[in-house]
Amino acid sequence: MAPPRACPLRVAANPLPGATPAARQSRLRGVLRMGLAYAFASFVGGALAQSSSVMLTGTIGNRAILVVDGGAPKTVAVGEKVKNVRLLSLQDGLAVVESAGQRITLRMDTPVSVGASSGAGTGGGSRIVLNADSRGHFMTTGAINGRSVSFMLDTGATTVAMSAADATRLGLDYQKGTPVRMNTANGVALGYRVRLDSVRVGDVEVRDIDAIVSPQPMPFVLLGNSFIGRFSMRRDAEQMVLERRF
Repeated sequence: MAPPRACPLRVAANPLPGATPAARQSRLRGVLRMGLAYAFASFVGGALAQSSSVMLTGTIGNRAILVVDGGAPKTVAVGEKVKNVRLLSLQDGLAVVESAGQRITLRMDTPVSVGASSGAGTGGGSRIVLNADSRGHFMTTGAINGRSVSFMLDTGATTVAMSAADATRLGLDYQKGTPVRMNTANGVALGYRVRLDSVRVGDVEVRDIDAIVSPQPMPFVLLGNSFIGRFSMRRDAEQMVLERRF
């Protein structure tokens, strides 16, 4: 994003004829404050305008039903746009959309922020609050190495775990990782242990996290104990609260 442009201010040589020098200086300071406030508002407004929330709520044949920014559901074909979100492909219940040059894979009924960096902010937060869905699962969106993903909290997973397809989308050269043998529903398979530069949920970012890449398809990235272990965790009714320890 380009930095806010300075607002040109023209002040008459004597903005208050007959006024004292102190009064003229006070008036000038007020004008300058107004100009700076305008520049800041323009900058923040531009930043907010670039971010959208989009969710895939269904499909009809080769058309996707998208909800953008909480608006009414819209049925779109590949190549068509809803506001600033364009549908690029639709296959096997997954939709790929693009906004502001960013490509995101959507899974059914999982909202994702697009058109703005998922790493917005400092990442210096310390508290994560997740709400249970209708099945009792704790789902959230976040980022791995600065790229958007959909997470499911899994206290039974030793590490963060993802499919090879997700690893490829994230730009991970996972086959250079450490090979590991994995027990799957189809028998023993070869996976890879890798190290993630960063894992982020909301305004909480944790760096240098172990992960496993599985050859098995996975609908979500599992947020396992290599991430969860950095937090104390408690459940309050339908919420899971994670407080950062280190």
